[in-house]
Amino acid sequence: MSQEKSSNIVWQEGQVTPLERQKLLNQSPSTIWLTGLSGAGKTTLAFLLERQLLAKGCACYVLDGDNVRHGLSRDLGFSDLDRKENIRRIAEVARLMNDAGLIVITAFISPLRSDREMAQSIIGGAYSEIFVSTAIEVCESRDPKGLYQKARQGLVKDFTGVSAPYEMPTNPSLTLDTAIRTKEDCVNEIMQFLLQS
Repeated sequence: MSQEKSSNIVWQEGQVTPLERQKLLNQSPSTIWLTGLSGAGKTTLAFLLERQLLAKGCACYVLDGDNVRHGLSRDLGFSDLDRKENIRRIAEVARLMNDAGLIVITAFISPLRSDREMAQSIIGGAYSEIFVSTAIEVCESRDPKGLYQKARQGLVKDFTGVSAPYEMPTNPSLTLDTAIRTKEDCVNEIMQFLLQS
């Protein structure tokens, strides 16, 4: 991957404004950034939220960590640099989708505060961080992909929560624990947050 930047590019302004797109879609664009450990419930909440928003006539889309690595980030591994680049790409895509007037829901572990701060700086005011705070013991007992077991056996390196750190958000918009609340209750709280934003 070349790091060389061209100096021969200029931002091209279109003829349609973000406000026109918002009026067309009758919604305010936003990015709901779900962060938390593997198995915390981020993807489950993201797709349930998408379903509820769609039922209310909202144009929205989920960017899921695994799904993105099948295409946009298929060339990236899980080193700190690759994870940072993955988050940067997602944030740039979310920003473009917000500019198009869409509501974006992301489901990424995004373990480092600095990476989430970078995402927020790229996305801007549309960004809202939601911490899915489910404890590692619960996440590991769920282990939907069998990754905790592999990480404990040393078969998966740099696994967040086991052999790599997770830095909890210091000031999230919402904190949701799927171990003590139903997924429906969590999604309803996110919906209420979106309505009040």
